[in-house]
Amino acid sequence: MSNLHSCLQELYLEIFPVDGIDQQLLQLPDGAYLGVTCSPNQGLQVTLDLVSALKERDFHLVPHVAARQVRDRAHLTDIIQQFDDEGVESMFVPGGDIANPIGDYPDALSLLRDLAEIGHDFRHVGVAAYPEGHPDIDDRVLLETLKEKQGLATYMVTQMCFDAGAVLGWLAEVRSRGITLPVSLGLPGVMDRMKLLRTSLRIGVGQSARFLRKQGGLAGAMLRSSHYQPDELVDGLSSAIEDPDMGIDGFYLFSFNQVAATVAWQQERLRKLPVSAEAALSLIHI
Repeated sequence: MSNLHSCLQELYLEIFPVDGIDQQLLQLPDGAYLGVTCSPNQGLQVTLDLVSALKERDFHLVPHVAARQVRDRAHLTDIIQQFDDEGVESMFVPGGDIANPIGDYPDALSLLRDLAEIGHDFRHVGVAAYPEGHPDIDDRVLLETLKEKQGLATYMVTQMCFDAGAVLGWLAEVRSRGITLPVSLGLPGVMDRMKLLRTSLRIGVGQSARFLRKQGGLAGAMLRSSHYQPDELVDGLSSAIEDPDMGIDGFYLFSFNQVAATVAWQQERLRKLPVSAEAALSLIHI
């Protein structure tokens, strides 16, 4: 089985914890891979509550614990205990988008340090990475911080990006600087194109959104269809996925809660790949 097939078959689907999302998830099979975001508007507790609601399903859950929404070490200890009680084996630690931290953790690195000191049984701890930079953090600082996080995490996830060249150029650069963490590539999911552009600007991937607007072919495609699918992006990344030096471990799809559309796209992409008869009969995980 190719690495591309594996990335598509076992991709992580990011969901927002909103009313009704649990019903959408009923269509997913046991073993589905789900990242549960931590909203700056709704707060961390909503994420924790959804994880609790889903604990009876046989999902691979990866809750996002935004550092700026954790009060202190005692709060962090309680979160670790909850995840341990509920069988959660992985967590993802972003800094968080709220302007002012509610407690002792201004950034992900400070929380990761306490997480290591407290101790935990997580198999995986993920951190964010930014191929196109961060609107509020200098690129040099991002690289230095990622190096420090490397000893406290097991993988990284790239922020949503539309440009395969930008992702691969950044990845080659960080590999040359000694960043060896396996990486899951963050892909924009299947959704309304204009909503996707507005969202990308809001979350800080403006360069990539401007890239989309500047490309005549893509602009024409937006006029021809109201929906975006990341096929061209996947195609642009496919050769690098097979390169072990790049350390690409999977796809992380920003679904914007378009669960049914995402499943349909994933299954169609898998059908187009040459696979063995045994693999074709296996369960599709998302």
